[in-house]
Amino acid sequence: MKTIEVDEELYRYIASHTQHIGESASDILRRMLKFTAGQSQPAPTVAQNAASADTKEAQPVLRAESRPQDRVRAVRELLLSDEYAEQKRAVNRFMLILSTLYRLDTTAFAEATASLQGRTRVYFAGDEHTLLQNGTHTKPKHVPGTPYWVITNTNTGRKCSMVEHIMLSMQFPQELTEKVCGTI
Repeated sequence: MKTIEVDEELYRYIASHTQHIGESASDILRRMLKFTAGQSQPAPTVAQNAASADTKEAQPVLRAESRPQDRVRAVRELLLSDEYAEQKRAVNRFMLILSTLYRLDTTAFAEATASLQGRTRVYFAGDEHTLLQNGTHTKPKHVPGTPYWVITNTNTGRKCSMVEHIMLSMQFPQELTEKVCGTI
């Protein structure tokens, strides 16, 4: 048996395809790749099938997070992840949620945050300076993996309402949105 290293995101994706307790990563990958023991060549890919005129019509290749059920799964996986559980502060959980939502759908995230602001404060901006101009003591932080900055000097209830607005704008189910907000 050989050991390979995969990043955390890929590991969670593979683990999310577990069909029964105790199923190994090798078993999961074999099933996903349609690869059987002793097979000399990997199973044909969608691209290879599309290239052959005799084969049935190829199915489109979708990114994992492009389908609604995969987006929901990704958020649920975040809530169950060790990284999320290890966060002791609400602001750190808030930042992880924002990063995940951005990664799942950058366009919908941009639309949701564009309309999100308080009576006197701007909550999201493309730079720290804009947030500092629109409120004192805002404590802007860069949202990891995104071009966005967000104010963090708000109470947990306000952080929850921002996440709720974004998730509902991105058309996540109400019950999942409430669950996420309950963990902040």
